[in-house]
Amino acid sequence: MIRYGDDVASMARPLRDPGDLEILLDRAAGARVVQIGEATHGTHEFYAWRAALTRRLIEERGFSFVAVEGDWPDCDRVDAAVRCAPGAPDDPRAALVRYDRWPTWMWANEETVDFTRWLRGFNAGRPADDRAGFHGLDVYSLWESMHQILTWLREHDPELVPAALDAYRCFEPYAEDPNAYAWSTQFVAPGCEDRVARMLAELTDRDFGVGQNAAVVAGAEGYYRNMVKGGPDAWNIRDRHMDQTLDRLLNRYGPTSKAVVWAHNTHVGDARATDQSIYGEVTLGQLARERYGDDEVVLVGFGTYRGTVVAGPSWGGHMEVMGVPEARPGSLEDVLHATAPASGLLVFPAGWEVPDLLATDLAHRAIGVVYDPRKERRANYVPTILGSRYDAFLWFDETHALRPLHTLRVDTREPETYPSGV
Repeated sequence: MIRYGDDVASMARPLRDPGDLEILLDRAAGARVVQIGEATHGTHEFYAWRAALTRRLIEERGFSFVAVEGDWPDCDRVDAAVRCAPGAPDDPRAALVRYDRWPTWMWANEETVDFTRWLRGFNAGRPADDRAGFHGLDVYSLWESMHQILTWLREHDPELVPAALDAYRCFEPYAEDPNAYAWSTQFVAPGCEDRVARMLAELTDRDFGVGQNAAVVAGAEGYYRNMVKGGPDAWNIRDRHMDQTLDRLLNRYGPTSKAVVWAHNTHVGDARATDQSIYGEVTLGQLARERYGDDEVVLVGFGTYRGTVVAGPSWGGHMEVMGVPEARPGSLEDVLHATAPASGLLVFPAGWEVPDLLATDLAHRAIGVVYDPRKERRANYVPTILGSRYDAFLWFDETHALRPLHTLRVDTREPETYPSGV
């Protein structure tokens, strides 16, 4: 039996306040991309400490923007608020509360309000072209992105409206229901793929925002078309779209720009150190390492042993505060519960002498937006080689639910979770 106590003792540093993040900032000093994860989409400590690390990266290390696992149009409204754009709300909360696609709590929460208010205050004293942004990387906003495209074209480039309308009318029969469109493509070929491709070709070199919305529509069409087939294709379309969006943003901000990414551990972590690679899945963290090089990318994971979380009992169900049970025996979380500080930071050493904790395949918990208490011990865990999946890890023995802006239910019975909807 492997004993990990000495490994943890040599790496784990207590986390009491943001000053304790200094060693991680030093590790990130030369990186172009720092991706910061979360083991759930509904935990206060993950959001709060991710924000604390990001504040220091922006303020002290000159990082240029935050890119999150969220929809481009929704995040674009937040970006306008934090960068003090004319006509944008003075309080980013007004933009965040408008998030209405389930699961709303991922970004419509008080923790994100706190960070974006800080970001607006930080930006207010800086030149307009030197303000840190807030952007969405995801593919889900098919119809909202189409609406944004048509609105922009009618005002700025009416000659291209017909190409956009052609794509839009292809989707109209599905009443903005992605599932209806996804299933239709299994019986009626070729769906809207060709029309979207034509629109994307027309709009790619236009305004950055309208080009990005066109890329979202193309990504979403492919994602939904492949979603009902099973297999890794839909997942990979989504993570490759996020990778490409991140690269476009870095190019837009300039050759010296640096990015902070916020997403679930299952996107931030390198798939090659998990069973995701066995299933043919790639991840945003893996793609970033491949695109920019290992030395230019820092991947940061999160974990917890027990607590409470915001999640839904089913896809589209009411969000609830649920209890997170003690982790599975023998899991990474069980090991850290026995050996690490109650709140701790582990920055992994470089070199050939790899501690057992970082080189052993351990089950690592992943909680998605759908959370089922009856499946905790049978699901919710990703086999992980910790030192290859991440470069650093933030650990919290007991965690608490975040604070949504919208109404939630409370049910703190023993839950189970599985990594669905991450």
